[in-house]
Amino acid sequence: MHTPWYKEPWTYLVFGLPLVSVCVGTTVFMVANDNADTVVVDDYYKKGKAINQDIGKYKMAQKLGIKFDMQVTDNEIVLKPTGIEKTFSVLNVSFNHVTIAERDFDVKLTPDGNGWMRASFDADVNGKWRVIVTPYDDKWKMQTKIGLPAKDFVEFQLQY
Repeated sequence: MHTPWYKEPWTYLVFGLPLVSVCVGTTVFMVANDNADTVVVDDYYKKGKAINQDIGKYKMAQKLGIKFDMQVTDNEIVLKPTGIEKTFSVLNVSFNHVTIAERDFDVKLTPDGNGWMRASFDADVNGKWRVIVTPYDDKWKMQTKIGLPAKDFVEFQLQY
């Protein structure tokens, strides 16, 4: 007696196992493709050269004696100049989240009546951030990593 193919249990094992593996592989590929890693840099050689050039800007900030005390609340940043050069017309501040690139944002700080640099923003600043301060002419640069928000004034620790 001959049984039809669809009544044989081995048929489902032979055809089912590859079918399941193709479905799982396609699902894994789609998930990996949609959640690509943003940390990897495409042109690492140019980035490395740019980092070496930027160190000169950090050294220039040290040489000029530029220092700040920083306060960041939920919707405002205040930089209080404490170094030798204490007057600035405009400062560019970049907030770069250490793990989520979509949360990055920039603000421009202008002086108030006390000479303190301040600006308001609407972004959520909870978490660990890399804060980069540059003047409008981009002659020097300062960078630090800090956990925000910081209700009290904190010394801007220069890191590079």
